[in-house]
Amino acid sequence: MPDDLRPHLEIVLRHASLRSTLTQIPRLEINFGQATAATSPCLYRSMVCFILQGSKDVALSHELLSYDPAQYLISALDLPLSGQIRDADDGQPYVAVSLTLDPALVAEVASTMPPVRDTEAQGTGIAINPMTTLLRDTLLRLLSLLDAPNDIPGLAPIVERELLYRLLQGSQGRLLRKIAQPDGALGRIRRAVAWIRAHHATRLRIEALCDASGMSRASLHRHFVALTGLSPIQYQKQLRLQEARQLLLAGDHSPSDVAFVVGYESASQFSREYLRQFGAPPARDVRQIRQAIGSAALA
Repeated sequence: MPDDLRPHLEIVLRHASLRSTLTQIPRLEINFGQATAATSPCLYRSMVCFILQGSKDVALSHELLSYDPAQYLISALDLPLSGQIRDADDGQPYVAVSLTLDPALVAEVASTMPPVRDTEAQGTGIAINPMTTLLRDTLLRLLSLLDAPNDIPGLAPIVERELLYRLLQGSQGRLLRKIAQPDGALGRIRRAVAWIRAHHATRLRIEALCDASGMSRASLHRHFVALTGLSPIQYQKQLRLQEARQLLLAGDHSPSDVAFVVGYESASQFSREYLRQFGAPPARDVRQIRQAIGSAALA
């Protein structure tokens, strides 16, 4: 771990619990993880993620991105990905902080900056960027508020605005600026994604998705695949399986009950697709995760 991130890590370790912690700073989350032998499915929110220790590989369709404390990741929309966590070189576990992006706030901050003409072709909805000293210092000021919770309501919004300002100045400020443009292709696909998330347990209706996004069927499909690496139907299936896994981990529901809750008409089809997605049948997968969590808690 770089020495200039040690203060960040020390603060985070004082305020984190096992695996995932929602902090008192709105939309700021701390995540811990153990190295994994292979990639596993995960859902990235529309966020910026800073790794403080360890590294991670994420795959979007055929694109593989790797990042560590020397970079940060921006996800412009909710994306089902495959990820692989790696420990630090000295064996210390993966630690990261993520801030879910508020499109209205991004647009407000972007409006205060000089206009920029983005000439690059639109890529996917995710990007890796080099960390800068100014951005690292701003992040430290934001994390330091965790030690002064009474200051969070007054100061966290100010520091978050500065953080967004630094991000917009970065090499992938283009991607953030597109979040602030609701009538652009990214903004329209974000609306399509929101529709799918709100109706993930019902049959996907492309006409309703076109209405929600304001795009033709051909344009919707082209931009959706370009930004997410998936067709709308594939995206919905990924969401259903992720939701099913969370429901199984959260309670004592049977796999067949969960299958119908997330929208499957056949429990056997659900089990087959779950096995392909997560590498084990539902009951065994959840049992293995719970055992891993228990072992980490005792370590």
